[in-house]
Formats: sequence, C-alpha cells, structure tokens
Amino acid sequence: DICTIDQNGYVRVVDRDKDLVKSGGEWISSIELENTLMGHPSISEAVVIAAPHPKWIERPLGVVVLKQGCELDVTAVQDWLKSRVAKWWVPDQIVAVPSIPRTGTGKYSKRELRVKFNDVYATE
Repeated sequence: DICTIDQNGYVRVVDRDKDLVKSGGEWISSIELENTLMGHPSISEAVVIAAPHPKWIERPLGVVVLKQGCELDVTAVQDWLKSRVAKWWVPDQIVAVPSIPRTGTGKYSKRELRVKFNDVYATE
C-alpha cells in the first residue's frame, strides 16, 4: 500500500501499488478517482484501472455502473471531473457496464477488468 503521513501524524492510504496509474510519468490514484466518480449523480459504482496507452504508457479508464434510469454521457462526466481532479487525471474513456466483476471475497476484480479492457486505448 502507498501511504502518506501528514504533519499531525495522520496516515492516509493513497492506493495499492499495483492499482496506481502511471500516465506520462505522473502517478494517478485509482482510489481517489473512483471515489470522485462515485460522487457523480448518475454513477452508483466505479472502478478505475490502468489501461495500456501507446503515447502515455498508461491512462486511467473509468468502468462504471449507472444508477437506474440514467444514461452515460462521457463528455458530461469528464467535464464534471475536471472541476474536482487534476485535468490529466480525467479518464480519456469511461465505459458503463451492467455490473462490476468481483473476487471471491467481494472486492472489485480489477484484474478481470484489466484483461477485458486491455486494448481500449490501442487505436489512440
């Protein structure tokens, strides 16, 4: 786990080493981006994975489950994110899925999503 300790001694978990996104030499916290995405009024669940990218090595990909009756407007979600996170953190693509796969212990299976969306940025 990657953590920080502030001047008051509080420990903050930033992310798991294997889940960080390294885009163009900069680190992006998947946890922070997931939590921000889940604050969007149309999104009920969100996972962010590092997807291979031909120019930036990796880019974040948002995989979301929408709330009932909502539709995904990728540009609107990206614009919404731009006022909440660094511009270069905003995923180039966000995909909606009916459900996010889980492991046997109930955690999101980022490994399965990495396999499924491995080539999402291949043509960029």
